[in-house]
Amino acid sequence: MIYRTLAESDLDRVLALLPAGRVGVWAAADAYREGLGKGEYRPEWTWVAEEAGELHAVALWWGNPGDVRPGALNTLNAVPSAGRTDLAAGLLTAAHATFEGALPDFHVLLPADWRERPDAVADLGWRQEAARRAGLTVAVERLRYEWTRDSGVPAPPRRLRFRPEADDEVFVDLFRRVLDGTLDAASRAEAEAVGAQAQARADVAFYRDSMPGERSWWRVAEDADGRTVGFALPSRNTGSHVVGYLGVLPEQRGHGYVDDLLAEITRILAEEAGAEVVRADTDLPNRPMAAAFDRLGYRNFARRLVLSAP
Repeated sequence: MIYRTLAESDLDRVLALLPAGRVGVWAAADAYREGLGKGEYRPEWTWVAEEAGELHAVALWWGNPGDVRPGALNTLNAVPSAGRTDLAAGLLTAAHATFEGALPDFHVLLPADWRERPDAVADLGWRQEAARRAGLTVAVERLRYEWTRDSGVPAPPRRLRFRPEADDEVFVDLFRRVLDGTLDAASRAEAEAVGAQAQARADVAFYRDSMPGERSWWRVAEDADGRTVGFALPSRNTGSHVVGYLGVLPEQRGHGYVDDLLAEITRILAEEAGAEVVRADTDLPNRPMAAAFDRLGYRNFARRLVLSAP
C-alpha cells in the first residue's frame, strides 16, 4: 500500500470516495472541489492510499485560505473492507509524520441522534479507532446549534449595556478571567498547557486574524452600575455567521447573563451583518450554554466529535 498526497490525475477518483451525507465525510465531492478553488483544501493536505493503481482511502485536511498548515482533518473515507481500519490508520500515520507541530484535530460531523442509529455508530467506529491508532486519543463531543430568522431576532437586552472596545488588551484580560472555571474543554486544556495569559492572547489573535468576522462586532457587557459582566464576540467562518465566543466573568455568574450575551451576539449578526443563519457549538457537558441556546430558539441540528492528540 502506498500513502501519498494528491496528484492532479487523482481528482475524479478522489471525488468518487466523497459521498454526500455520510458520517466522517464532512466535505462531499462538490464541497471539496469548491474548497480546492478557495484554498481551504489543497493537494498537499489531501492524502490517498493506493494499491495496484486503485485508490482505497482518502483523508482531507482543511484550513483557512492563507494558512501555512492545516487546521483540522474533517473527512476520512475508505472503500468497505475488513481491513479498512488498518488502512485508514496507516494513511493518517503517514500524513501525520509530515506535519510540523501539534497534530491537527479530527472533526467528525454526526447526526444529533447518532447513538440511536446503528449505521452512524458503525461509520464512526472504524474511523475513531483509526484515529486512535494514529495518535488522536482524546475525544470531546460538542453540540451543534443553528439559529434562523424563523426564531425571531432578539431585542436588545435591557439590563446590560454593550459597548465596542478597540483595545485588544481589554479582551485579552477578559478572555483570561473567564478561563477560571470554564466548561469549555478545549480552552481549559490549552490554558493548562500554556498558561491562562498566553491562551487568552492566542484566543484574541485567532478571532481577530483567522476568522473573517468583523472586529468591530466585538462587545464588552456592563451592568447598570458600569461593572463589567462579560463579553460577546459575534463572528463568522468561511461558511456562515457564528457565535464566536462569549464569556461571563466568574464573579458575575449565576445571574443568567449568558442569555443576554447570546441574544446580543445573535442580534448583531442578524441586524448589522444581515445573517440569515447563525451557528454555534458547545461542549456536551456545558449544560448552561446548551440551555441558553434552547431558550433563544437555536436548534440542535447535529453533533461534532473532536478527536485530538493528548
